[in-house]
Amino acid sequence: MAAAPTQSPPALHTALYRGEVVHQRFAPKPHRLSYRIFQVLIDLDAPVTTRFFSRNRFNLFGFYDRDHGPDKARAGTASLKDRMVALLTGHGLYEAGDRLFLLAMPRMLGFVFNPISLYFVQKPDGAMRAIVYEVNNTFGDRHSYVLPVRQTGRRVTQASDKRLHVSPFMDMDMAYDFDLIAPAETFALKIDLKQDGTPMLFAGFTAKREPLCDRTLLWLFFAMPLMTLGVVIGIHWEALLLFAKGLRLKPKPPTERSQISVEI
Repeated sequence: MAAAPTQSPPALHTALYRGEVVHQRFAPKPHRLSYRIFQVLIDLDAPVTTRFFSRNRFNLFGFYDRDHGPDKARAGTASLKDRMVALLTGHGLYEAGDRLFLLAMPRMLGFVFNPISLYFVQKPDGAMRAIVYEVNNTFGDRHSYVLPVRQTGRRVTQASDKRLHVSPFMDMDMAYDFDLIAPAETFALKIDLKQDGTPMLFAGFTAKREPLCDRTLLWLFFAMPLMTLGVVIGIHWEALLLFAKGLRLKPKPPTERSQISVEI
């Protein structure tokens, strides 16, 4: 009997994903935190604009091309879509007919900081071709981990060596394991950071889809008025708590403002 064909994940659509972020440090000192956020999934071929959500101009919520992408030097002259397509095509990870989506927190009243944003390259048949994990640190550096997708279905597992100094309390000789469920009615991302196979940190985001419309955005503006600013404040507050627990800063290696690594 022939095996049943593996179903591709559903086609991605512009939407909003609201849920909880969890961070759990295991070593050298245990530490846990959690907070609620929302992210928007944007079709880079046709970014949505509404009364309260704009592209490249000020609003309650906004998406700015220059906030993202692997080539900061061209952010003022080339669109995010063009920069991402140039990067992906050069490594055989984007073809004509593919669709490109970005999942990230939007600007709120002009401010945003995204510790991590995700790009999804979806083939015409719905299968995922690649995922890009765009990681920012509070020093103004960015690294794009470009990883091909080798599985079918909604669940994707990938891995990469750590290449960006993110937490000032962590060494560089570590590796990430990524485990995600592609966006549909729900979305989930789990990241395990390990050193020589020993778990050092777990980070996860689980969320449910909601419509990206003015009614939802206005409700979220009053429910989470300081979300984007709160992420930055929270990062520094948790750093103070870790310092109080006895952790000391690791030296930051010289880093270019925008870096890329590709795992083929």
